[in-house]
Amino acid sequence: MTHRGRVRVAVAQPTPVMLNPEATAVRAVERIKEAAQAGAKLVLLPEAFVPGYPRGLGFGTVVGARSPDGRDEFRELWDVAVTVPGPVTRAIAAAARDATIHVGVGVVERCQGTLYCTLLLFDDRGELILHHRKLRPTGAERLMWGEGDGSSLTVVETPFGRVGGLICWENYMPLARAALYAQGIEIYLAPTADARETWQATLRHIACEGRCFVLGCNQFVRRSDYPAHWAGKPEIAALPEIACRGGSAIYGPLGDPLAGPVWDREELIVADIDLDDIARGKFDFDATGHYGRPDVFELRVNRSRQRSVVFREVAEDGTDLS
Repeated sequence: MTHRGRVRVAVAQPTPVMLNPEATAVRAVERIKEAAQAGAKLVLLPEAFVPGYPRGLGFGTVVGARSPDGRDEFRELWDVAVTVPGPVTRAIAAAARDATIHVGVGVVERCQGTLYCTLLLFDDRGELILHHRKLRPTGAERLMWGEGDGSSLTVVETPFGRVGGLICWENYMPLARAALYAQGIEIYLAPTADARETWQATLRHIACEGRCFVLGCNQFVRRSDYPAHWAGKPEIAALPEIACRGGSAIYGPLGDPLAGPVWDREELIVADIDLDDIARGKFDFDATGHYGRPDVFELRVNRSRQRSVVFREVAEDGTDLS
């Protein structure tokens, strides 16, 4: 008889040092150590935690025009974005290795001239095992972030189960969720910037639909946490003092709340999960298994890495060397 057993997991609801990736990475390392000291084998930090989610900015854009000030706002965000690999990822990887804990963290990633909203997962040796770029930025996020592709729509094996995830409103995409369910996801990471109470319904639905554990994670940010040169902008001044309330939580495979949600403060949220609950839940529902109906429905996922420019090297005999 096989029993999966129990494991302790955590979600961190911290405040970033806005626009300061080095200082925010220090806070990430502190939360990683705290989670490990609490006995967690996995900890998740929020969407765009490094260097912070730029809530409220419009980048000077209206249909048909971009302002010089808006372009400079983007340049500033570009300057402080995270490179993978780079100093921030090396610091987080080292913290994961030193604390022997798996770490998921949301970053604003810079790759050449484009920014991406990215989820990184490091294992307990500090190796990067998942590098997922958000497939579809939401609303005005499209002014600053490019789109990922299906190459990172993956689930990875860990000593305590199969782990993957989607970022914020990607989780509203039924086909993206189905792609993870089909890979047997057991611990579903859902970092977000959505602090509405209604987001909890999404987390609970995914837990029920996927018969998996869901870790929802958000930042706690006050208007006063913005850098001084941003705080005076009219769109930032219009934000409430608590600009992002958090709402981080952990749910079980039948949608039961195991910890949280936590609102209006920084906190580390910890829960002991029983992996045998996954099999118990799938007894009567498996979205892409016995409830899948492949005779009626079919989903095809393009897992190829997409490139705008492909360089080919051809030998004299015509052999493709690329």
